[in-house]
Amino acid sequence: MRYAFGVSSFTRTFMQSSVATSSPDKLRQQARAFVQGNNFSAARTVLEALVAGSPADLPAHLELAHVLLAMGAFRASSACLLNAASKGHGADPASCIALVRRLYYSGEVVAARECTAELARAIRLDGPGLAALAHLYWLTGEIGPASECIRRAHQAGVETPNEWHLHAMLCHFQGEREQAREILEACLDRWPHFGAAAQAMANLQTYTSEHHHIPFLREQLEKLPRDASDSRVVMVRAQFLSALSKELDDVEDVEASWAALIESKAIMQRLNPYAPDMEATFTTELLAAMAALPRLDDTVRTAAVGEGPQPIFVVGMPRSGSTLLDRILSSHPEVASAGEINDFLRQLHWVADVPPAGVAGMREVLRRLPEIDFAELGRRYLAQTRWRAGGKRYFVDKLPINIQFVPIIRRALPYAPILHIVRDPMDVCFSNFRAMFGDVSPWCNDLASVAHFHGEYRRVVARWKELCPDAMLDVDYRSLVESAESVTRTILAYCGLPFDAHCLHPESNSSPVATPSAAQVREPVHRRGLSSWLRYANQLAPLRAALPRA
Repeated sequence: MRYAFGVSSFTRTFMQSSVATSSPDKLRQQARAFVQGNNFSAARTVLEALVAGSPADLPAHLELAHVLLAMGAFRASSACLLNAASKGHGADPASCIALVRRLYYSGEVVAARECTAELARAIRLDGPGLAALAHLYWLTGEIGPASECIRRAHQAGVETPNEWHLHAMLCHFQGEREQAREILEACLDRWPHFGAAAQAMANLQTYTSEHHHIPFLREQLEKLPRDASDSRVVMVRAQFLSALSKELDDVEDVEASWAALIESKAIMQRLNPYAPDMEATFTTELLAAMAALPRLDDTVRTAAVGEGPQPIFVVGMPRSGSTLLDRILSSHPEVASAGEINDFLRQLHWVADVPPAGVAGMREVLRRLPEIDFAELGRRYLAQTRWRAGGKRYFVDKLPINIQFVPIIRRALPYAPILHIVRDPMDVCFSNFRAMFGDVSPWCNDLASVAHFHGEYRRVVARWKELCPDAMLDVDYRSLVESAESVTRTILAYCGLPFDAHCLHPESNSSPVATPSAAQVREPVHRRGLSSWLRYANQLAPLRAALPRA
């Protein structure tokens, strides 16, 4: 489809004849001038001429894809990137890295992996080259290759805190906790105000009164300004306070832990405020859009999905026990864990031809929902994710926010089991309030916002149970940890899997787990997460009053 808004047919014809006689450098300059002036239609004409005349010019492809995205043409932008990837040219590494990242965020994960493999054969495998590859493998969730590359980069002398932090986290995700600890301690010794490393260190294990980093954390906080104008400096203070709160909680200093947590959350609330009215409006629009869809029927349920591995979706509130459920499932010999992948949402945007743009983008997707080919959505999703199964029958897609799209998942992937993990409201809200999510999930930064977001989640779940009552299986977190075998048998039967005793011992699951709770889920199933909020019952009284039950 051609986009021509903002340019008359006469002007467009004149431009096309003009660009045909221009040099590549002049065309590039013209295109950039048009982009700076927000004249994307003219920029597109110029860049299409540049790409046609220089098909191996990867930067031109990338600029054209950017312009198409700015024009709202998500599919066309994605096709442009795929066209660039198919050339197999030896472009400069920086452009190739940019292509991989753009492909990934356009939902073309398979092509992104292929380009990464090609880049790995062509790039100079020194410290910076290996570190760049590690970040690309990490982007697509390939923890093993990412870990190998960052290990070699570290050995080659990579000297940046971000790379050291990535190395430590990849060790942690693979169960190499002692090595992760050594790297993080060395990182903080060299860059003592690196907040991400302080957070990672705090989450590495449960500390004791004999072994912790509380004096170090307090010492660094004394050096960090309380009222800096630079948001990056303020964020570092919030990260150190969050780490301090975690370790103080480990040693059962409840009052000091709460004080550090409240100060951290106050900073995050200023940096990333929550808009409850906007969230409630979006929920209303979401529910209305789903209710307007044709009802599920036998035609939808018999949609063909082809041969190959099938997904098992795990949905719910964040911090509800989804990682434990994932580990239980992926302990089965026929199930692999794909982790928290965003593929379903990206393919939804692709099928709707709407660029991802936060709430505004999702509103446009909802507006176009009646026109969406759900079978095509299912095929696109499977084509981009089946490799994650590693040859097994199933793979677990564990992205809690997919709870918003259950009616769409059911139409696009009618045979995919959907497991809804449910945790006590006080436990799950307190767990989210304690977490440091950075510049995402602003609702977790104060108690009123957590309660409000949980209320919107309950609205969504209640409506889905009216619209498609058999769409998902509720899995109660408390029952899962207290009656593991009986609940696990029910889950496996729902997924069409035979019982396997390995599922009762997720701590023996050797596959990587990319989550801050990686340390906890490598332990046997335990009950420490049940009613953990009671230690802070007085402080959490406002939250308890705002929730329907506790």
